[in-house]
Amino acid sequence: MTGAPAEALRALLPLGPTGLGTAAAHPLSGYAPKAVPRPEAEPYARTKPGPEPASGSEPATDSDSDSDSNSAAGPEVGAAPAPDGGAERGGLRIPPLYCPDALRNDPALGEEVNERLVAWAEEIGIFTGRIERLRSHQFGRLFMLAHPDCDDPDRLLAAAKCGLSEWSVDDHWVDEGEDPDPALLGERMALAHAVIDPVRLPARYMPQFEETVQREPVLRAFRSALAHLSRYASPTQVARLRHELAVMFVGYGQEAEWRASARTPAVWEYLLHRYENAFFPCMVLVDPVSGYELPPDEFADARVRRTYLYAGTASVLLNDLYSMGKEDPTDTNLPNLIAAEEGCTLQEAVDRTAVIHDELMHTYEMEAAALTAAGSPQLGRFLAGVWAWMGGCKEWHATSARYQTA
Repeated sequence: MTGAPAEALRALLPLGPTGLGTAAAHPLSGYAPKAVPRPEAEPYARTKPGPEPASGSEPATDSDSDSDSNSAAGPEVGAAPAPDGGAERGGLRIPPLYCPDALRNDPALGEEVNERLVAWAEEIGIFTGRIERLRSHQFGRLFMLAHPDCDDPDRLLAAAKCGLSEWSVDDHWVDEGEDPDPALLGERMALAHAVIDPVRLPARYMPQFEETVQREPVLRAFRSALAHLSRYASPTQVARLRHELAVMFVGYGQEAEWRASARTPAVWEYLLHRYENAFFPCMVLVDPVSGYELPPDEFADARVRRTYLYAGTASVLLNDLYSMGKEDPTDTNLPNLIAAEEGCTLQEAVDRTAVIHDELMHTYEMEAAALTAAGSPQLGRFLAGVWAWMGGCKEWHATSARYQTA
C-alpha cells in the first residue's frame, strides 16, 4: 500500500458499521466542525534541533517550529510485510489480529533513533545496569514504525524520550527496580505529576523538591523528555500530553491497590484500568511529530475522544497478548483474568481477548470513517496517523526482543 496516511486510512475503512459500538456511530452524522482550508503540502525536512531548556524551566515553544502546519498530505510510504499472521508466545497461540501493517520500515532510521535514545537513557540514569537489554528492545524502532510520515530523527527521538519515560515508570517503580513497593507508588506518581505540570512551591521549599528530582532518574527523564518535545509541539499539544500522563498515573495507582491488597480485579474493572493505563500518551503525539496541529476543539470533541480511546485500548490489549509469554503466570492481564473469571482455558481466554481487540479495531475504523468524512483535513490526517501508529505498534510487538520468549 502506498500513499499518504490519510489516503491509506480512507481506502481501508469500511463503508458501514461492522463491530462493537455500531449503534454509537449514529450521533456522528451530526458532526460538522468548522472547515479549515487545506494548504499546499510541504516536504518533511530534517529539522535542526535547538538547545534543550535548562533544568527546572518550563518548556518553551520553538517559534520556528512547523507545528502549526495544516498539511493533510504526508510523504509516500510503502507497506511493510505483515509480521506473522499470528504468533506463539509462552506455549500459547496469539490469533492473527485485526490491525493494519506497518506503513514503513526504515531500519537505518530506527537504529539511529534507538542509539540516540539509549545514549540519552544512560545520561539521565534510567535503566542503569540494563542498558544493553534496553538497546535490544529497539524502542527507537517502535517510533520509526509508528510515525511513518516523519523521517527527522530528532523529532522521532523527542517522541521516543517521552515514551521511554513512560515505560520507565513500569520498569523502575511497578514491575522492576530496586524497590517496586506498591505502597510507594502514590507518592511517586505525585512527584511525577509535579514534574510534568511544573509545581510552584514557595521559594524556601523549592530546593527540597529539586533535590528529590535530581535523586530520581525517572523524574529527570520526564523533565528532559518534555523539554525536548517542546521544540516541536505547541503549548496546547504539550498540555494534551500532560493530561494523558495524569490519567496514566491514576491507572498506576489503581494497579498498586491490587498489588498491595493481593486482590484480583474483575474483568470489567481491568478493562476500565486499560482505558486509563494505555498507549494514549504515545499516541497523542501523532500530530506534533508529523509537523501539524489538530485543532483543539476537534481533539476535545467527545466523539473524537471516544474514537481515539478505542484505538488506545485496542493497542494495549495487543500488548497484553504479546507480553504475557514473558510475565509471571500470576500477573494481571486480560487473558489471565478472563480464564479465572470464566473458568476457561488460558488459550480460550487468549482467543477471547483477541476478539475484544478486533471489535475495538472495527469500531475505530467505522467511527474514524465518519469523522474523517465530516471533519477538517487535520482531523482526517490525525485519525490516519493513529491508524498508522497502531500498525507500527503491532509490528514492533511482534518483533521486539522485549516480548520474545526463550
